[in-house]
Amino acid sequence: MSWNRFDIVEAYYAYFTDYHTGQWSHDYARLCHMQTYFRPGDLWRGYDSLTENGQAIYDRLAAMEETP
Repeated sequence: MSWNRFDIVEAYYAYFTDYHTGQWSHDYARLCHMQTYFRPGDLWRGYDSLTENGQAIYDRLAAMEETP
């Protein structure tokens, strides 16, 4: 499995969109910063828009969220 920077940015963007805990959270701040250099197009559908590699990155991020 090889990841490129686009897979990583898209996966983190989808993750922060789904998992931030409010406007004042650290993840929301990172999401807002990402919007300075990444703007998904009209066809963006979150997780479903990710490549297989992007989905693997997202899944790892989500799994870290669920572990204490």
